[in-house]
Amino acid sequence: MCTREIVGWRLYNHMETSLVMGALEEAYKAKRPAPGLLHHSDRGSQYTSKEYVEQLKSYGMESSMSRRGNCYDNACIESWHSILKKELIYCNPRFKTPEEAYTAIYQYIEFYYNRKRMHGALGYLSPARFAMKFTDKSAA
Repeated sequence: MCTREIVGWRLYNHMETSLVMGALEEAYKAKRPAPGLLHHSDRGSQYTSKEYVEQLKSYGMESSMSRRGNCYDNACIESWHSILKKELIYCNPRFKTPEEAYTAIYQYIEFYYNRKRMHGALGYLSPARFAMKFTDKSAA
């Protein structure tokens, strides 16, 4: 959340635990956070599953969940979904295949959102540039 980078994500036609497990694994491999990272999610069954909770523990992550029915607890991710829809989904004709949707979303996240899109909350830097500066300050 500090850098606003999207570091783990998945797209599929179901919302089973395996979907979020894949995104979690991708995020962990990308950043290798130190133990104690606070992992925030809503109260979806995927995030409360035994498998997911155990994986968080094995990564040394602490689980934090939204209060029941309180969308404000997840405001950051709700905002992200709104941006994705406004800047990519609603601007394009319907995707013809799941592969086409995946490719478009991948390109948007990896080449535009994380690397080029400026954020006011980050001093008008992209998430990747902010992360580099943040990491440099943390190392000093």
